[in-house]
Amino acid sequence: MLSVNIADLKNNLSRYLTQVRDGEEIIVRDRNTPVARIVPLSWSDDFDPHIKALAAAGKLRLPEGQMPPEFWSEPRPRISLQRLLAAVEADRGED
Repeated sequence: MLSVNIADLKNNLSRYLTQVRDGEEIIVRDRNTPVARIVPLSWSDDFDPHIKALAAAGKLRLPEGQMPPEFWSEPRPRISLQRLLAAVEADRGED
C-alpha cells in the first residue's frame, strides 16, 4: 500500500492511477494526516456500461466481494410490495 501527500498525487495523478489499475491501494495524506484511500474497483469488467456509468457518477457502489453463502438461507423480510414501494418513494422524496 502506497502513501502519498496531496501535492505529489496531484502532480503525478496518471502514474498513481496506473498503479491503482494494477491493484495497488493508495492512502492520500494532507500534511501527513491520512484523509482518503484510493482502491481499485472490484470486478468492474463484469458490469455493463450502464452500471459502470452509475458507479462513476456516484449513484451506486460496486460490490467489494461476494455474498456469503449463508445470506441465501436467511429468511426474507415479510413486507408487502405496497409498503416497500411507499418506503422507497418516501426515501427518495417522491410523491
